[in-house]
Amino acid sequence: MSTQRTVRQEAGTVEESPALRLPEEKAEQVVDALNTDLAATYVLYHQTKKHHWNVEGAEFRDVHLYLDEVAEDLEEGADELAERAQALGGVPLSGGATYEAHAPVEPEDDDVYDVRTSLTNDMELFGDVIETVRGHVELATNLGDYATAELLRQQLTTLEEHAHHLEHYLEDDSLTEW
Repeated sequence: MSTQRTVRQEAGTVEESPALRLPEEKAEQVVDALNTDLAATYVLYHQTKKHHWNVEGAEFRDVHLYLDEVAEDLEEGADELAERAQALGGVPLSGGATYEAHAPVEPEDDDVYDVRTSLTNDMELFGDVIETVRGHVELATNLGDYATAELLRQQLTTLEEHAHHLEHYLEDDSLTEW
């Protein structure tokens, strides 16, 4: 544990950024939205990694590799969200319990499920995160923070792409026999 005793900025606060010139009251709303998306992204990341670790069956390798790619994209997206929140003068959330407490989404429980159930749960969680991010694109746009809106649009595109790919994995057409 660090021995530093000076707090440079308290969690949950926003300090106006002279460089970005977004008024503090607007920055507070955007930082709150970014932290919500950050929390949701990490909940989705951890569920995806859980399924990556536990996937079994005839299509194990493809699904295992794909879920790892998804997790990497989510982790990269989370980093971008946190860095934008910090650039706007906020303090990005950190820590598993903090993410789960602030996330607008619920992960599945700790049990291990068959691959179809796992991917269905992932697709549903992606849908929930997508809806939240869409609302935050609109919020950022309405507050005049076009850079954050663009960042969120880019994240939305990646989220939707992965959700669509999960739909394809869940189709009933397969080379394997049931």
